[in-house]
Amino acid sequence: MAAQLPEPQPLADLIKALRALPGVGVRTARRMAYHLLQQDPQGARQLSQAIENALQSLVHCEQCNSFSQTQVCAVCADTSRDPGLLCVVESVSDLNTIEATHHYSGLYYVLMGRIAPLEGQGAQEINTRKFLERVSDARLREVILATSFTAEGETTAHYLGELLRSKGIPVSRLARGVPAGSELEYIDAATVAWAMAERKPA
Repeated sequence: MAAQLPEPQPLADLIKALRALPGVGVRTARRMAYHLLQQDPQGARQLSQAIENALQSLVHCEQCNSFSQTQVCAVCADTSRDPGLLCVVESVSDLNTIEATHHYSGLYYVLMGRIAPLEGQGAQEINTRKFLERVSDARLREVILATSFTAEGETTAHYLGELLRSKGIPVSRLARGVPAGSELEYIDAATVAWAMAERKPA
């Protein structure tokens, strides 16, 4: 098997940078790098400029911690939203998913991370101090924990739930259940078990 030729350092650096993207391994990163350099150099320049512009222009919203061009983002500044409801999510993409349902009219708090002990990520990953400042709002009636149903999401929800309950703040957890339009025989046992445990009156 022939040895791979050493790559010029700028190319190796580009491949390494692309590998930082989620789900991108070394082969995919190399393919992306070759495509940008060979087939779409203008696109590579635009990508570089867009990343630099985002890094320079975006800040974290003072209230919800999401990305914004202003100190308070458009969602938090919207006076038609219910300030008594606060939905806590791991990422901005999770916020967008909930917004797409058009069934939630409260406010958000984006953790920008999660507690993942096996990855060496503790409570410091979610900036507990900033979170507690946000939930100190006297108008809050309920904090909804909408972290993912992964081991890390569950750990994060448990930690935050205990923290909120210790301060007397009403807290709830996003429900789990059988997806709409699915057939029961094809649903995994864990999902059916949770759906059964969290059943509601018909």
